[in-house]
Amino acid sequence: MASAVRLRRLLPSLRRGLQVTAWAEASGCGRRSGRRLWLRGSEILGNAVVFKSGLIISALSYLGFETYQLISQSAVVHAEVNVEEILEQADYLYGSGEIEKLYQLLAKYKKSEDAELLWRLARASRDISQLSTTSKENKKQLVYEAFAYAKKALEKNNSSFAAHKWYAICLSDIGDYEGIKVKIGNAFIIKKHLEKAIELNPKDATAIHIIGIWCFSFAEMPWFQRKIAKTLFATPPTSTFEEALKYFQMAEKVHPNFYSKNLLYLGKTYLKLKNKKLAALWLLKAKDYPAHTEEDKQVQKEAAQLLKSISDKN
Repeated sequence: MASAVRLRRLLPSLRRGLQVTAWAEASGCGRRSGRRLWLRGSEILGNAVVFKSGLIISALSYLGFETYQLISQSAVVHAEVNVEEILEQADYLYGSGEIEKLYQLLAKYKKSEDAELLWRLARASRDISQLSTTSKENKKQLVYEAFAYAKKALEKNNSSFAAHKWYAICLSDIGDYEGIKVKIGNAFIIKKHLEKAIELNPKDATAIHIIGIWCFSFAEMPWFQRKIAKTLFATPPTSTFEEALKYFQMAEKVHPNFYSKNLLYLGKTYLKLKNKKLAALWLLKAKDYPAHTEEDKQVQKEAAQLLKSISDKN
């Protein structure tokens, strides 16, 4: 409709332009580079017809191009609206704990070029891989799929804090299948991307929590793994429980009670630091945390076992 209106508006001026131009050509008044062109009668008529035909074709081509642009712009806007709708649905399902439905929704768009959609698909793939009902074969496949989606999301938008975060998480999962050398070697890359995620979004409590997990893991690394790490790397990654505690506390300060696992690790870290009173406080919070996901249930179980071990020792 808009193109038709533009066409009706444009045609009268085109007719006037054609008439004036034809008269000018027939009168020998055309100019090129400031010089008058004088043509014979047959040349005048031939050139006038060619000029008029060419101008009409050009005008129609222009209108066609304008119509194409309008249709293309409409298609782009429609596509953007669809992506936004998908993201809204995905976030609703994630917030509701509907992990399998979320994965089914996003898996339809695995060839998408949208970073926001891709990192959500990486997260959903990983969440499915963590379910106890997922077979070992499917778990491995999902872990590698999740990493591929996270990697693509990061390639599409290097400024996305979530893409950096899920790239780090999925890279860590890959290490479980690649051997200890790769796992330790990837540790530096993992921390780098987590730190970038926090730089891009200092309020992302999850990324802060995961750096705490990183520190806790290397602080409690068994002696034989430390020996291997020293053999493989001149300066292997190291950390302390004090450093891990700092990140867990920071995450809780940014977003209190945001994640059952952060409460659990606060308790576990205080246990490592021989502070049973504070350990019991945080483990009790973890045990009483409302279970929305399978992970929450696992956290409740572990927290209850640790609390029992503390009471038994007392």
